[in-house]
Amino acid sequence: MLIWSLFLLMIGIFLALDLGVFNKNAHEISYKEASRWTLIWTSIGISFSAIVYLIYANGWIEGSSKTTNPIPASIEYLTGYIIELTLSIDNIFVIAMIFKSFKIPLKYQHRVLFWGIIGALVFRGLMIFFGVVLIEKFTWTTYVFGAFLIFTAVKMVFSDDEKEFDPKQSFVYKTIRKLMPVTGRIDGQKFFISRRGLTIATPLFLALILIELTDVLFALDSIPAILGITRDPFLVFTSNIFAIMGLRSMYFFVANMLDSFHYLKYSLTVILTYVGIKLILANHYHLPLGLSLGLIAVSIAAGIFFSLKYKEDHTKH
Repeated sequence: MLIWSLFLLMIGIFLALDLGVFNKNAHEISYKEASRWTLIWTSIGISFSAIVYLIYANGWIEGSSKTTNPIPASIEYLTGYIIELTLSIDNIFVIAMIFKSFKIPLKYQHRVLFWGIIGALVFRGLMIFFGVVLIEKFTWTTYVFGAFLIFTAVKMVFSDDEKEFDPKQSFVYKTIRKLMPVTGRIDGQKFFISRRGLTIATPLFLALILIELTDVLFALDSIPAILGITRDPFLVFTSNIFAIMGLRSMYFFVANMLDSFHYLKYSLTVILTYVGIKLILANHYHLPLGLSLGLIAVSIAAGIFFSLKYKEDHTKH
């Protein structure tokens, strides 16, 4: 429990510094600032694999010992981290649509995403815990998770890219409007305002709720995908959390570049299909970790390469 407590304390310090120091005042996140923070968070996320090595080499985590080989643990963490980052690209697109729909100014978007991270910590933790318990107690659930990932991959290929997501038409938005008063007016960074004794939700609160629920839906893909790589709760949780922590800066970095990655969804399709197959085979045959990490890296690189080539060819014409 000590390592878990120290990790959560470290995340708490990061979040406190983020909102209390670096982003104390609402401001628009520039491309340069987003690039810098994306680099910082990515570096921290990747560097944590060295901490994972030390933890497992010294048997500091419950269930491990000094005889446990720490190299596979580091590779499993790194693979899970990369998978989560890659799957977050679709999440970024939906977040952009939510902010656009509610006309949330750029300078207030960071605050919404910050509190979205807090909720994600709780929900992801619960989903990981129950996911690991299910797989450990009922081995047949690996077939269910695997089939679900393959289904998601196939669905992704045939999805309509031209059909734009409209948050205001969602069941959640309509339900919130029935449960409490809502205003279309933004009042600074406030999630609620008081009028005539009533507590009224602002567009920032509506955007926050939709982003939280969107994250839960995306976690239905990403968590089974990481469980296909490792069933170690600590590795699954830490790789998820570091990827989510970097999602905010990555959002401001990538949001305006989404159209540039035309073929990236095919990379995600390959990754989800592979992990789905890996989960189905988990009780019979274990695919090498090096193969998993290599296939993910090649898939992402190929998706980016062909996307940039596609953009270059269409720009010429």
